[in-house]
Amino acid sequence: MRDLQQAFNALPPAAADLGTIVLLILAALLLHAATFRVLRRFAERTPGSVDDVYVDHAWRPMRWILVAMALASVRKPLRLPDRWDDLWTQMAGLVVPLLMGWFAIAMIRASVKAVEVATDITVADNLRARRRRTRSAILGRIAIIAIGFITVCLMLLSIPSIRSVGVTLMASAGLAGLAVGAAAQPALKNIIAGVQMAFTEPIRIDDVVIIENEWGRIEEIRLTYVVVRLWDERRLVVPVSKFLESSFQNWTRTTSGLLGSAFFWLDPTTNIPRLREKFEELVKADPLWDGRGHVLQVTDTKPDAIEVRILATASDAARAFDLRCSLREGMLAYIRDEMPEALPKRRLLVEEQEAPPH
Repeated sequence: MRDLQQAFNALPPAAADLGTIVLLILAALLLHAATFRVLRRFAERTPGSVDDVYVDHAWRPMRWILVAMALASVRKPLRLPDRWDDLWTQMAGLVVPLLMGWFAIAMIRASVKAVEVATDITVADNLRARRRRTRSAILGRIAIIAIGFITVCLMLLSIPSIRSVGVTLMASAGLAGLAVGAAAQPALKNIIAGVQMAFTEPIRIDDVVIIENEWGRIEEIRLTYVVVRLWDERRLVVPVSKFLESSFQNWTRTTSGLLGSAFFWLDPTTNIPRLREKFEELVKADPLWDGRGHVLQVTDTKPDAIEVRILATASDAARAFDLRCSLREGMLAYIRDEMPEALPKRRLLVEEQEAPPH
């Protein structure tokens, strides 16, 4: 050991400093590998928790943070010229805010991912889960933008020649926002609408909506736009501001349960009690019906026909649509096979005229 130390002291100063740096970097990498190996083992013992999400997101930034800490600890013992020492200080001023911002953004993304893992939106009553997912996604993106802005400002503050730019950028962020807003008003309007949406929640992830005369589910909510997955697998991209400025239908605003309806035009002489009895039989036998309610009513009359409406409840929009189709098909088949007299008919009144006298 003493011989190794003597050999190390006999090296030129530059080689000794370079060897010290390399050894500390290797030590930091070994410490990082050992630490995260232990953390991963702890995470594997709790498969139902979200700690593995944080470990995965922290793995890469923490490796470089430990390397930066190792280099910072060896700065004073190094025999660097003044020019190299100034360059070291300047690089540290750039790298440290960058690494801290990277780590903060990684933790925010891990938190958003943890909320997605912890909230299951595939269950029947998923209103609370969809609310948490929507809010965490929007607020996470806002926080990432804010941290990125602060990181850039801190990096600018570390450079003496442009330090005033960083100070001005942070001090006049409001004025800069107004100037940018004047030049890019639609984009700024959508960003503000996105922030407002995180708290007012007119829509949430997996909500069923009708917008632009299209039926679909909210698939993704970004800061400036919303992606709606339509019933035929198309994607409708809608600006966020449209959900705050224009009317749209939200079928799952408070609950996912819906009423399904179907209409029939029948003959005025139709036996409604008999038809209602068959309707109740079809509803109770259909697995899509959730048991909350059903009804058959005559809702309108015309000279040649009456309007009959059937209603039945389902647990969500997709089931309500399928239930409507199923009941409509069943009722039409019954009317065709068992009650053909219920089909609407045209009635004509023919009056006999007396023959003229010869």
